[in-house]
Amino acid sequence: MADPLDLSRRERQILEVIFRNGRATAQDVLAQLPDPPTYTSVRGLLRVLETKGHVRHEEEDGRYVYFPTMTRQRAAKSVLRNVVSTFFDNSPSAAMAALLGGQKSLSEEELDRLQELVTKARKKS
Repeated sequence: MADPLDLSRRERQILEVIFRNGRATAQDVLAQLPDPPTYTSVRGLLRVLETKGHVRHEEEDGRYVYFPTMTRQRAAKSVLRNVVSTFFDNSPSAAMAALLGGQKSLSEEELDRLQELVTKARKKS
């Protein structure tokens, strides 16, 4: 997959539609985009995403159906790594502090999960 930060706003929106649906035609994407561009623009952007390696297509009943090339979780991890690198000087703790600083409150379950992740990370070190 190409650099996840090398995506335009529209490309990110299109990928979101494809991830949400699991698969989508250009018409499906067009119907779910906010302030949609033309159908021709959507098809062009899908070709760009395919060239970049973010999606692939199969032909079904004369239409191209697009699929993501990786799981949403794997794509999210890739994007997150790039965000941490770009905006937080490769510091996961700085990124986490920024994320938690913006939260109104965390549930006990969320706090327990975070504690569990910290404990696992300490054992790995």
